[in-house]
Amino acid sequence: MNIFIREMKAHRKSLIIWCIAIVFTVISGMAKFTTASSSGVSYNKLMSQMPQSLRALLQVGSFDLSKVSGYYGMLFVYILLMAAIHASMLGANIISKEERDKTVEFLMAKPVSRSKIVTAKLSAAIVNIVIFNLVSLGSSIAVTTNYNSKGEPIERYIIMLMTGMFIIQILFLSMGTAIAAKSKNPKAAGTISTIILLATYLLSVIIDINSKLEGLKILTPFKYFNSYNLMYGKGFSAVYIILSIILIIGFSALTYVFYEKRDLGI
Repeated sequence: MNIFIREMKAHRKSLIIWCIAIVFTVISGMAKFTTASSSGVSYNKLMSQMPQSLRALLQVGSFDLSKVSGYYGMLFVYILLMAAIHASMLGANIISKEERDKTVEFLMAKPVSRSKIVTAKLSAAIVNIVIFNLVSLGSSIAVTTNYNSKGEPIERYIIMLMTGMFIIQILFLSMGTAIAAKSKNPKAAGTISTIILLATYLLSVIIDINSKLEGLKILTPFKYFNSYNLMYGKGFSAVYIILSIILIIGFSALTYVFYEKRDLGI
């Protein structure tokens, strides 16, 4: 069986579950918008009176929660976190699962090089990421349109946000594959990837709490494509796009190098 097709079938159930979860998150999250919009200024005032640490933790930011774009911008942070976790775990698992499940003989019995194996796996992973992103995009536009009574360009905002999310998904995917290819313990690769991801997310929250740490933004991809800046600011930063591309290429190259030298323990 073609390795690409095999990987798509192997991750089909997981992808469906993640897609259902993201649709549920969008629907349930936006369902609370009616309360926020009806409260209007009082709701924003309540949020502004919260301690800075709590505001940062809730990712309220400077959004106007009486507007559908502002409310979705706040919700998007959690959508992005889910997408990043899915991508990093997918990257780690798709590289290490044969060793973890003791089925590595299947790969080695194929008349293909290790680089072609990695390419097939990465291709399947990217297709999974694209599907997840499109489901997030479609469900977000469909749901927010029902609440967009003020005629905001919400579709344009969401497309910009999902574009940034896609770059971050690919970044964490490539990081996960590199960790899995290098890790001596295939069962630990997913855990290590998730810990690193959550650490970078926590760093982004800490930066929001303490503005003196702004210089550390380069260390957390969650700061590369800030939802508020994308929607209401200058849009995408060329510096962070270039940095993301460099990191993706670097992690992907390391995946090939580490996997080529790896003792698959047949």
